[in-house]
Amino acid sequence: MNQREAIQTALDYVPGWLEIQQRYMPFVGAQVAVRVEGDLLLDCAVGMADIDNEVALEPDHLFRVASHSKTFTAVAVMQLAERGLLRLDDEAGTHVPEMVNSDMAGVTVRELLAHGSGMIRDGDNCDFWDVSRPFPDRDELIRTITDHGKVLEPNEHFKYSNIGYSLLGLIIESASGTDYRDYVTRNIVERLDLQRTGPELDEGRIGEYAKGYSSRAHGDTRVEIEHIDTRAESAATGFYSTAADLTAYFQAHLDGDDRILTDASKRRMRQVQWRISDESMYGLGLSITRFNGRTYYGHSGGYPGHITMSKFDPERKLSISVLTNAADGPAAVLCNGILRLIDCALDDDAKAKVESADVLKLFEGRFAALWGYTDVVNLGGRLYSMAPTLDNPAEVATGLEVVSDTELKVVDDGGFGGYGEKMRYVFNEDGSVEKVRGATGHTLVPADQYRLPRKVTRPA
Repeated sequence: MNQREAIQTALDYVPGWLEIQQRYMPFVGAQVAVRVEGDLLLDCAVGMADIDNEVALEPDHLFRVASHSKTFTAVAVMQLAERGLLRLDDEAGTHVPEMVNSDMAGVTVRELLAHGSGMIRDGDNCDFWDVSRPFPDRDELIRTITDHGKVLEPNEHFKYSNIGYSLLGLIIESASGTDYRDYVTRNIVERLDLQRTGPELDEGRIGEYAKGYSSRAHGDTRVEIEHIDTRAESAATGFYSTAADLTAYFQAHLDGDDRILTDASKRRMRQVQWRISDESMYGLGLSITRFNGRTYYGHSGGYPGHITMSKFDPERKLSISVLTNAADGPAAVLCNGILRLIDCALDDDAKAKVESADVLKLFEGRFAALWGYTDVVNLGGRLYSMAPTLDNPAEVATGLEVVSDTELKVVDDGGFGGYGEKMRYVFNEDGSVEKVRGATGHTLVPADQYRLPRKVTRPA
């Protein structure tokens, strides 16, 4: 089984896992896509796009992807640098003359890209994040930079700044002679033919957007949060997209694809500028994370009512995007869970390998008992037993080996479960599973046939 085939086995399991996660956590909705070597291997959605009107979330619903916008802004800067229209060491004041006498005039484009400028994060009045006032226009943005911008000296400490990236939008306008939104649309979005992506709220497509919702921290009833134009902060947080479009966009960040940048510029973006922790770093417009022994690049996003996460792996040529439509949406958790499933499917050192997918399919399924659900899953040509209610089901996945046409043996569970014991299947005449005697001796039945009693009473 090659890499793509192994990854596909993990992705085949993801929709069913997401369904359980959506009910168990719970969250409003999640849209998920995965591409490998340019091919879209998964594009799915679970949950709701509109709670009040009972509209199911679909893969083509639009999401506000917030700080993903910073990656587009960084690409635009690198394009202009490649054309000689600006330099990464240019001072901001040379491009934005209104701030020439401010404390922030001397910060460089590179420092802004890397969040090393010392710039204030959101300003002294950022209630626009609560949708209680409009986002800043250009004049207010300039006032914020000149009056309140400086918090630290440049390169004193990593300091994430939406104001800094909004300033980069003004620098792009100056260097290109084009409105920021027009520039990124023409030079990134249209070059990649991203049909469902744009730099700011598109009122003409408002019916296509997934509605955003408040967090359950305020109570079980979620409140709809209306979409808002981010005005002068488009370069920091204005973009909308879908999971499928974002995975296509991040495929263009892989080496060998010259549609938006040279490989040299892409490598420069991926170079670590700040080490925040052992697992978290930042480059030029890209978050860099170490997860389960691998390095991923991408970005997260937090917009009123939307939480999003995208990552790409240059070695595996894989890109993933998870978009959620609530203020407490578990985009990062779901993304990491899927990546762990993929890692499990690609684990060459795993035990219990079986060649025939047809044989494995006989045993696969979701089974239930009083204690909950047990999934038997083919990941990379090996069977595993796992709990789909876990946000990282691969962490405690139990390796299984086929020993007969009705039996599996537990070969890898750390010893706390049924290690060395057998799972015995009883099949109906049509080949479907009637029941399974689990490795620890309890009986499981197909989940769609299990009915929890009104009360669990002790036996007579």
